[in-house]
Amino acid sequence: MSLPPCLKCQSAYVYQDQSNLVCPECAYEWNPAEIEEDSIINVKDANGTLLCDGDKVTVIKDLKIKGSSQVIKIGTKALVRRVLDKKDHELDCKVDGVGEMMVTAKFVKKA
Repeated sequence: MSLPPCLKCQSAYVYQDQSNLVCPECAYEWNPAEIEEDSIINVKDANGTLLCDGDKVTVIKDLKIKGSSQVIKIGTKALVRRVLDKKDHELDCKVDGVGEMMVTAKFVKKA
């Protein structure tokens, strides 16, 4: 059974003590079940629907593409490849007719 490295010092010598994992090098203890629950990213679209990887979304507003003269029109469909925990652009999408780009969740709705 492979255990994850220490969250603080990245040591590979982690061992399990009941439900906790313990690092012998820095003495950090954590419960992996609690960490997994906290690592779930909650990103909501313009309607408040929770988005996740693989969702199909529709753009609800004309969006200018930074550094380009192109515009993503209302109603353009996109596929969410990854949901990220960032402030500005939470969605890594494949936008129809444009390609790969990062999109802010408040400008899309789940299709």
